[in-house]
Amino acid sequence: MRAPESKCTVERGGFFQAVGKAIYWALQLRGPHGLLSCLSLRPERTRRRITDRPRSWAQEKAADVENVPPVISTPHHYLISIYRDKLFFVSVIQTEVPPLFVIEFLHRVADTFQDYFGECSEAAIKDNVVIVYELLEEMLDNGFPLATESNILKELIKPPTILRSVVNSITGSSNVGDTLPTGQLSNIPWRRAGVKYTNNEAYFDVVEEIDAIIDKSGSTVFAEIQGVIDACIKLSGMPDLSLSFMNPRLLDDVSFHPCIRFKRWESERVLSFIPPDGNFRLISYRVSSQNLVAIPVYVKHSISFKENSSCGRFDVTIGPKQNMGKTIEGVTVTVHMPKVVLNMNLTPTQGSYTFDPVTKVLTWDVGKITPQKLPSLKGLVNLQSGAPKPEENPSLNIQFKIQQLAISGLKVNRLDMYGEKYKPFKGVKYVTKAGKFQVRT
Repeated sequence: MRAPESKCTVERGGFFQAVGKAIYWALQLRGPHGLLSCLSLRPERTRRRITDRPRSWAQEKAADVENVPPVISTPHHYLISIYRDKLFFVSVIQTEVPPLFVIEFLHRVADTFQDYFGECSEAAIKDNVVIVYELLEEMLDNGFPLATESNILKELIKPPTILRSVVNSITGSSNVGDTLPTGQLSNIPWRRAGVKYTNNEAYFDVVEEIDAIIDKSGSTVFAEIQGVIDACIKLSGMPDLSLSFMNPRLLDDVSFHPCIRFKRWESERVLSFIPPDGNFRLISYRVSSQNLVAIPVYVKHSISFKENSSCGRFDVTIGPKQNMGKTIEGVTVTVHMPKVVLNMNLTPTQGSYTFDPVTKVLTWDVGKITPQKLPSLKGLVNLQSGAPKPEENPSLNIQFKIQQLAISGLKVNRLDMYGEKYKPFKGVKYVTKAGKFQVRT
């Protein structure tokens, strides 16, 4: 499975200055035809450049990891990156290719590490660096993506276990499989043959994130829902599943797993598929009609700074709204205060707060909202004496989670199975959480 002419090298160094604080230690798999898969670790420091002349505009944007452009052109390469779990995954491209193609591949790499190691973190990658390179050599052949399905990769490269590590150290064997995966030669490459389970289960998680901007008066400037349906399928044999919804027409920009039969979705709005074995993302979708996006929280705020004064007032109250009777939990409010703020003396009626005088970031950990007693945070803001009044008030960034609710109203109608005679256990869980949820003050 490995390309004989490809060369694998390990380099310790950085991405380049354009992502500023991006990379301290990097693993690079070099292939002769262009794609260089680069796993970047520790986004705090940069040691060394691997390109000649980074663009100054990219340097300026690198102060915040979220502002690093996903595609950066340099005199000799294109650098395409994603940022997940506090890590940069970077591909270095020598010729022009569709960026979304590369971005999707990088997400597949991150998902594979999550599946293999239980987490996609710097520690997990360092502890399993040999398996990381074995996976990359199978996923990327001669600079081109090859095997990206988890089932195929697990037959090629055995997932790490304590027992397997002990056996390998004693016998000198490796995690690389001896036979070609059964799914590699079939027209259903995402599912291996001969799957057997004692308990047959099919579970689906409908997870929706709300991106919204609320203006000072409480009106919605922008609102959108990004949703995914993640599946955990543990079914014996070769089941054929059909998943139908109560209201599928509200979904926009649906992206499908390759197992889904697209023609049936187009004609009947039903998801028909032979599923992969284990965990996978069935679909991702968007709900962009603003009148369909319910805003589950409201915020009353009063933040004021007096002219020629060394103090100001801060008063924020948060409450439930259009939450369909469900509890809003995990609420956190983050505020980037102006630079002239020295300290804050606040009193929360619920939860706790912290203020970092260096970064000027106020974090209020609210917890669960109870309608009977709305949480509030109020008090004084200490400013630098003689400093001018801040030109604008800060925005509030809110995080929250609502269990057993899909805020778009999407509901699974039924799941039918064909091709097998047993009856599986079935379940659906709904979760709504905040994405980029901002309230302007």
